[in-house]
Amino acid sequence: MSLLEEIITFNQKFVEEEEYVKFTTDKFPDKKLLILSCMDTRLVELLPKSMNVKNGDVKFVKTAGATVSHPFGSVMRSMLVAVYELKTDEIFVVGHHDCGMAAINADVMIEEMKERDITTETLNTIENSGIDVKKWLRGFDDVSESVKNSVNIIKNHPLMPKGIAVHGLVIAPDTGKLDVIVDGYIDLHK
Repeated sequence: MSLLEEIITFNQKFVEEEEYVKFTTDKFPDKKLLILSCMDTRLVELLPKSMNVKNGDVKFVKTAGATVSHPFGSVMRSMLVAVYELKTDEIFVVGHHDCGMAAINADVMIEEMKERDITTETLNTIENSGIDVKKWLRGFDDVSESVKNSVNIIKNHPLMPKGIAVHGLVIAPDTGKLDVIVDGYIDLHK
């Protein structure tokens, strides 16, 4: 059985047995909170539990490294939609120790792309279109600095309204311990 078939078979039973009822909520987060976190598998259940959030409490956006890499990309657009349309008034950027993005080597990844039939011609076309592929794929050296950078992009975005608290945290993926890197309330009271 393929993974798709396994998921669809499970889903049919899930719907038939009305398992979805216990997850019923609306589209507005009860805690008026958006969390930008890494897509790391260790955080799927650990992060919400460590922050005392459950289904219906928050909006989640996940990226590699919990980063905002472009101020006008889909991650930032999602945050603006959450603020303006979904009643979110706080944003938490939560990076984590031992993040895979800290170990990304763009040259190695490009070689892996070529091994999986991405041609040099395709890479050259992207480069000639003004995209520095190595820079675009680059990770970070320090998770705390990366979190601060994402917080700064969000809070200084020209379309982000004043009064939105943007916090930065780093979680330990083995214990769930959260360290505050940026207290967004401090900036609101300056």
